[in-house]
Amino acid sequence: MGFFSKIKDGLRKTKESMVKKMQKVVNSFTKIDEDLFEQLEETMIMSDMGVETSVQICEELRKRIKERGVTDPSLIMEMIQEIVAEMMGDDTGLDLSVSPSVIMVIGVNGAGKTTTIGKLCHSFKNEGKKVLVAAADTFRAAAIDQLEVWTQRAGVDIVKHAEGSDPASVVYDAIAAAKARGCDVLICDTAGRLHNKKNLMDELAKMNRIIEREAPESSKEILLVLDATTGQNAVNQAKLFSEVAPISGIVLTKLDGTAKGGIVISIKNELGIPVKLIGVGEKIDDLQPFNSHDFVKALFEPLPENADASLPEENEDE
Repeated sequence: MGFFSKIKDGLRKTKESMVKKMQKVVNSFTKIDEDLFEQLEETMIMSDMGVETSVQICEELRKRIKERGVTDPSLIMEMIQEIVAEMMGDDTGLDLSVSPSVIMVIGVNGAGKTTTIGKLCHSFKNEGKKVLVAAADTFRAAAIDQLEVWTQRAGVDIVKHAEGSDPASVVYDAIAAAKARGCDVLICDTAGRLHNKKNLMDELAKMNRIIEREAPESSKEILLVLDATTGQNAVNQAKLFSEVAPISGIVLTKLDGTAKGGIVISIKNELGIPVKLIGVGEKIDDLQPFNSHDFVKALFEPLPENADASLPEENEDE
């Protein structure tokens, strides 16, 4: 299955919830008035697009309708698609230009951090890259064990210390090993203790200093893993994590398991952080580079007339 087919299938719940409801609002009006804008705005907010982004889209919609002299409500969905496409902007891929490239993966426990690292390892290995993983979430023994299972599955090496070790020392040893072994990519796992923000901030800052000192020329990425099924809570997590680390990109997992795919738009619009990778399934190759053009096209592609808006319960399992 190609990328577009995967994202189209992965966005099915979001389309059936958000886009169908927006279309229903538009179809219920014969003229464009303030009541239409209010109902559209409310529908967007309820679809986890966020208050700020929903208001902004509707304000821009009002402006364009006035400028173009549009009177037919049936043209509104096309205009919303146009506005969202502009909001999403151009894509920014991973920077792996200078080896060993260092990718620090952050995020709360349960968001899919370990799974994301495993899938990244598989993807890079398939591209012929030599990959090393640093098990720097030393806070939980289970985190090291889970990561080891994934690295074995992907066929890549891991650098680990005992539970409770200094995470920065794991990163230090891993950078030395990556250089010695001629690795292309070093992926560093980190703890997800956002509830203890001060400790996490200090820990990430220390790891960052080690990376800057020991691999100054390397390409660097700090990827925040967010669970799409948590909706606006994921946006709040991104805001908090951006206070403790200079995030270069978002990995959005479980997009296929949620009707809250509208958060992709609010993440980009409100935080200005690009979504670089998305998870659209549970298979090892279901982590894909994000393509904003395909995302918007798949989201707004007209639904069949008999599309069912009733949705199954969301699955929030890891």
